[in-house]
Amino acid sequence: MLEAMFQGTLVSLEIFFLTLLFALPLALPVAFGRMSKNRGISALVNGYLLIMRGTPLILQLIFVYFAPYYLFGVSYDRFIAVVVAYVINYAAYFAEIYRGGIESIPRGQYEAAKVLGFSRTQTFFRIVLPQVVKRILPSTANEVITLVKDTALAQTIGVAELFRVAQNASARQFSTMPIFIAGIFYFLMNWVVSAAFSRFEKKLSYYR
Repeated sequence: MLEAMFQGTLVSLEIFFLTLLFALPLALPVAFGRMSKNRGISALVNGYLLIMRGTPLILQLIFVYFAPYYLFGVSYDRFIAVVVAYVINYAAYFAEIYRGGIESIPRGQYEAAKVLGFSRTQTFFRIVLPQVVKRILPSTANEVITLVKDTALAQTIGVAELFRVAQNASARQFSTMPIFIAGIFYFLMNWVVSAAFSRFEKKLSYYR
């Protein structure tokens, strides 16, 4: 049973890392789109954020996997569907965290950077971004911890991640023990995530 649960854990970790790999950078242009003065772009991004944050992730998983089949008669790998659904969902939440961090920087810093001869790109990457990273770290940590637990939703479309493996083992053995063991696995993964973010925060404490 433990061997199967370790295999399920590997699948959960793959979903977790692939989601972070694509969602974290994707969220930055989404945040800029949300703050854009172009009403068309801003409205488009607002619509995307509204759908992603206003509908359950389970529903989005089902839509991403089944919609291509019903619309175009095309089916594809379940694992890829899971990663796509998680990336577009979490990019929306990360984008709003980024936006909050960027908008928290006083306008005076932009003006001071302009006076000193910094371009807009230099101002963002050398002055704004380091401060934003520090400010959004606690919120980002919360979302990443939620992502660890949300990987259990991948079973909705039949991906054999940790929780699905535990459920199957529980049904075979007529015991809830595999479910509790899965809970320990999730706790340990989130413990590692929390420790990593705490260490990262300490490294950035030189801003104080």
